[in-house]
Amino acid sequence: MKIAEADFLILPGLGNSGPGHWQHRWAGRLANAAIVEQADWDEPDMDDWVSTIEQAIIMSTRPVVLIAHSLAVIAVAHVGQRLVDTKVRGAFLVAPPDIELNPGVPEATSPFLPVPRDPLPFPSMLVASNSDPYCSIDRAVEFATCWGSDFHQAGDAGHINVDSGHGPWPEGLLMFTRLMQRLKA
Repeated sequence: MKIAEADFLILPGLGNSGPGHWQHRWAGRLANAAIVEQADWDEPDMDDWVSTIEQAIIMSTRPVVLIAHSLAVIAVAHVGQRLVDTKVRGAFLVAPPDIELNPGVPEATSPFLPVPRDPLPFPSMLVASNSDPYCSIDRAVEFATCWGSDFHQAGDAGHINVDSGHGPWPEGLLMFTRLMQRLKA
């Protein structure tokens, strides 16, 4: 799929990822990208987040590719359980938090429990770090396997956010490009 043929819905995680985050930078670089704004970034309601993402998908006029980070990855797994006929062609899923087993994950993520394990109804790529404080690499592989996602290990990259030194994240753009090459319009 060509980049010009899709709408990109950028889905930040808890706290809206913050300024300088690669998602906000990508939103400025991709002509057809929009950040999906949630009503409450800090005390998220799972049903509200999922409904907001579904509404953004419905309102898109072209095929959709989701670009999710952190808690938004778990929200995409919930969205995938509710979509029947969809224009979502793929999802780029980065740094999912292990909200079930990791005690360091913020309590505000608990409304998203349990994490869905059914395959996503669209192609996806999950990118995870072997030094993410919120998810072990083994759990990230488990999520990718359950969801039917291609898996890419990003190395020692922390939570793949500004705090771990990932502002523009050009390596991520290369991975995203590989996903786009696999997708059908």
